[in-house]
Amino acid sequence: MKITIVDCGIGNIKSVQRMIEHVGGTAVIVSDPSLAKNAEKLILPGVGAFDSGMKALNDHGWIDTLNYLALDKKIPVMGICLGMQLLCRKSEEGIKDGLGWFDADVVAFNPSELDNLKIPHMGWSNVKVKKVNPLLSDEIEASRFYHVHKYHVVCDNESDILAESVYGINFVNAISRNNIFGVQFHPEKSHKFGMRLFENFLKLV
Repeated sequence: MKITIVDCGIGNIKSVQRMIEHVGGTAVIVSDPSLAKNAEKLILPGVGAFDSGMKALNDHGWIDTLNYLALDKKIPVMGICLGMQLLCRKSEEGIKDGLGWFDADVVAFNPSELDNLKIPHMGWSNVKVKKVNPLLSDEIEASRFYHVHKYHVVCDNESDILAESVYGINFVNAISRNNIFGVQFHPEKSHKFGMRLFENFLKLV
């Protein structure tokens, strides 16, 4: 099954495409939202600032298409890094509204809570799976994923928390609700652990 990767200038899209193809999937990079209406699965990658990300989605006309695919058509959707944060209501990093698919906000790491750890959080962290799900299985619980971020997601509803990691504090590094998933880490940079995640995403229906 083909995966559509959103391209509006905010993501590490080529690395995502290569990883999907490496595990046997087909991935097409799409910059025109009108060409994504028939998407079977969709990935929203992202790096950079929250407001810049939302502006890019708006400027390239993606908002209505994303809402249609995720909320109406209900295809499997996954946000990566900034792409996960954009699924939330808002961020301390900016003033723009997010997509609002999750009852969650994005907040900055507080240096006073991190025991002198550096910000951004950059490097490998283990994940702890919080609920049964098709993306991060129990056997992946001891796996490590690569992170680069200054902000993290805080969910209103514990049921939306898919996985957590520790960086001075416990923080949410994956969320899910029905057909929508978000991961704070970079599976495309996480070697065999990322490969397994993309394999699981390919299997979603």
